[in-house]
Amino acid sequence: DELADLMMTVSNDVEAAIIRLAQMGRAAGIHMILATQRPSVDVITGLIKANVPSRIAFAVSSGIDSRTIIDTNGAEKLLGRGDMLFLPIDSNTPIRVQGAFISDKDVSRVVKFITDQQSADYDESMMVSDEEIKEEDQEDSEDDLFSDALDFVVDQQKASTSLLQRHFRIGYNRAARLIDDLEKRGYIGPQDGSRPRQVYKEKQE
Repeated sequence: DELADLMMTVSNDVEAAIIRLAQMGRAAGIHMILATQRPSVDVITGLIKANVPSRIAFAVSSGIDSRTIIDTNGAEKLLGRGDMLFLPIDSNTPIRVQGAFISDKDVSRVVKFITDQQSADYDESMMVSDEEIKEEDQEDSEDDLFSDALDFVVDQQKASTSLLQRHFRIGYNRAARLIDDLEKRGYIGPQDGSRPRQVYKEKQE
């Protein structure tokens, strides 16, 4: 959801990953859904559009936005509240469709009904403990401070190069490499201006 946020961060990497997933996913039966509230050409690129042949446009503010999504005008005239234009893979003309509203309460009831049918059956042998993940990351990382840096940012629930510099009394380059390693392994989010990065791993009580 919200493709624009990803494209603004690392557009080339995201575009390449989407294209590869779309191309390889066809053979594996993978359905990929991309969504954005900012349908501009720098978000929905030509290469992405070429690999996502079926598209839906809800009400937009201009004909330009409509053409960016479905290659034709029309979405700027929609009424909202689920009114949409659907461009199927085998057609050049969009079809006007009314989407159904499903409340959060209805979704919860459906999920509860499904989960009540059978209890979950977890294969414990497939579970990887936090300690095993930490040991693996420690082996992959060249810096022996990686494990301590991870514990620190999880405890603080925020991460930045300057925080690591002050806490561990290390130089900028080493702290920056640690931040890059933490982001690459999915523990922290991307840079967000001057604000500290978001930490994805929750603090254990």
